[in-house]
Amino acid sequence: MKKLLALLLATLFAVAPLTARAEEGEGFDAGSMIIGHVTDAHSWHLFDYKTKDGKEHAVAIPLPVILWNNGRLDVFMSSKFHHGHADYRGYRLTGGGAEREVIVSVDETGNIVEGGNPIDLSLTKTSAAILIAVILLIVIVFAAKRAYRRRPNQAPNGVLQGLVEMLVVFVRDSIARPMIGEVHYRRYLPYLLTLFFFIFFCNILGLIPFFPAGANITGNLAVTGILALITFLITNISGNRHYWTDIFNTPGVPAWLKVFPLMPLVEVIGVFTKPIVLMIRLFANMTAGHIMILSFVALIFILSNIGGAAVGGATSVVSVFLSVFISLLECLVVYIQAFVFTMLTALYIGMAVHEPEHHHSEA
Repeated sequence: MKKLLALLLATLFAVAPLTARAEEGEGFDAGSMIIGHVTDAHSWHLFDYKTKDGKEHAVAIPLPVILWNNGRLDVFMSSKFHHGHADYRGYRLTGGGAEREVIVSVDETGNIVEGGNPIDLSLTKTSAAILIAVILLIVIVFAAKRAYRRRPNQAPNGVLQGLVEMLVVFVRDSIARPMIGEVHYRRYLPYLLTLFFFIFFCNILGLIPFFPAGANITGNLAVTGILALITFLITNISGNRHYWTDIFNTPGVPAWLKVFPLMPLVEVIGVFTKPIVLMIRLFANMTAGHIMILSFVALIFILSNIGGAAVGGATSVVSVFLSVFISLLECLVVYIQAFVFTMLTALYIGMAVHEPEHHHSEA
């Protein structure tokens, strides 16, 4: 009960800054709020507040902007854009909210230069969140490693060491060994452990609505795409002769399908669709959960603008409890998505390195 109450209070605290946008007479753009929270940005937005003169101010952590433009490298902090309200060094930050943030070049008169957009190498919110996640994950793993060195050949002591060992043994015995096989699984176990812990930890941080957590890391197609690309490369580089023979000369298939070559074409397409499925599944499942929670929160302000504060207050009770329910469900999804991505990766690798069994007839 205490944990549920703590989660309820955390949800209320996380959505409280949004009330500044739901003042009487002010429109509330639910789509902009929802998409703005699940997409990437050049600064880490914390909350908004209003001064006595009615002006709204955003509180955000600025991030480094790194631009390559016609052989020139420009580096400065995103605060120079004043949240998109000012140009700096001939650049302008456009988009935000429901639109993707893009930095464009502008001339002396403030007009956007057509075709002159710089190459954006900036450290965005998602990039910064990945660095934070990796640093925290390294600290946790090395803390468990030191605990093993202090107490060699003994049972794990403490929650941290016990959790790390439980997950490592789970990935080894329930994913790597059965999917890849006893002969080859040790070779790929480090990658599978790294993959599982990274996705699992990033998913957990995405559920915590406070800085330095709260970024939708695995809800970014670039992140899931890179993870899927690494799996794709490892799988196909590791593929043995039997793996490639099954693709281009599939056994049990009529000869005319091989000549046509319908089945080889289908198999080759399957080689590329497997990582695409990995990429989209993780992205869609994590993003959907965040959107559902934010949608329930947005209902409070939408109905408040329509029916007044009383309607909004009554809606808030239902919306917050539904948000808490989805958050609890997301706690399960966090683990399931890390497991599914790692399991399918191990399955694809296992199919690539599998050696056919040769049965010898007895004389």
